[in-house]
Amino acid sequence: MLSSFGDALRTAALPLLAASLTDRPLLIAAVTACGYLPWIVFGLLGGAVADRVDQRRAMWTVDAVRGLLVASFAAAVALGHASIALLVALAFTLTTLQTLFDNAATALLPALVDREALSSANARLMTGQKVTGGLLGAPAVPVLTAAGTALPFAADAATFLVAAALVASLRTAAPERTPRPAGSTLRRDVTDGLRSLWRDRALRGLCASTALCNTGMGALIATLVVLVTGWLDAGSGGYAAAVTAYTLGGLAGGVANRWITPALGALRTVLLAGAVQTGALVVMGTVRSLAALVAALAVFGFMGMLWNVNSTTLMQQRAPADMLGRVGSAFRTLAVAGAPLGALLGGAAATAWGLNTPALLTAAFFVLSVLSLIPVRKEDVPVVAPDDGVTTAHAAR
Repeated sequence: MLSSFGDALRTAALPLLAASLTDRPLLIAAVTACGYLPWIVFGLLGGAVADRVDQRRAMWTVDAVRGLLVASFAAAVALGHASIALLVALAFTLTTLQTLFDNAATALLPALVDREALSSANARLMTGQKVTGGLLGAPAVPVLTAAGTALPFAADAATFLVAAALVASLRTAAPERTPRPAGSTLRRDVTDGLRSLWRDRALRGLCASTALCNTGMGALIATLVVLVTGWLDAGSGGYAAAVTAYTLGGLAGGVANRWITPALGALRTVLLAGAVQTGALVVMGTVRSLAALVAALAVFGFMGMLWNVNSTTLMQQRAPADMLGRVGSAFRTLAVAGAPLGALLGGAAATAWGLNTPALLTAAFFVLSVLSLIPVRKEDVPVVAPDDGVTTAHAAR
């Protein structure tokens, strides 16, 4: 959770730094697009590796490397060497490392808690990340930036290094693994993860729906800074208020999940979240008021937390236990595949039709997402058991 504070600093500071280097929305959006691209290139490989290595060791090693990289970037910014090309390189490299970290973390959690407790564990974890990240981190960006453009990135580097030390100090025993079958290769592991995901109707539908959402989210995230500072003329303070509202909504969603999900079921909760988020996006793109944007982002964050908790929990519950890294990486990679395109589409739409149009473009993608999820909204779809040709070898290990 400590590194989430640093992530929030960097995530909020990068667009502001990009906007200070150029006034071209498409170039600003390119920074966000390159932050998604590694999931397409390396996401599947990261999941296969996460199932093979000590996941805790992988996590602290990745955090240590990311800390050194961001520290070097902070030094470059302080010396006046910041450029759009450097921002793009940093975003791409950090996300490349994140593909291993996130897959390892997702695969490790079910080894630490009972599967029946995964929903509440995910909700607590994501809520804690919102507190340390968005609630504390994002509002601090204008203050830190005022003291020095490089300061948010220096703080981010420090949190990575401290988080690495904390994870390395854990004494929890590594999960036991059964021996790998003869002839096992990374390519085969990746293929098995994709096949396992495809064969589960609920996960397949949820993955397709999430992919459409993330295409729209790429457009929104890449252009939110110009929506707030340009269309609304609210400055960096308005941008911080918008990000904070999203975080507060997410915190409320994490708390409310314990009542909403048992009442509706996981898939129906995701469906409700997508429908309400669509309405919030329409408000963002049509009402020229910072107050309306802040309220809409709070609702958007509330429903976004419900979506994230339940989609992650469903994946962890339905995937074969020894394939969580691979199935999780297949889900993430396919779900994120459209985000770089969405970011570029958002930048192009803002340039061609106005700074508010990416929010409406995102709403259109969310409509498609909700429609694609309707056929699998019933939760009586049987869980795929690892008992046939695709996963027999892994189950027998």
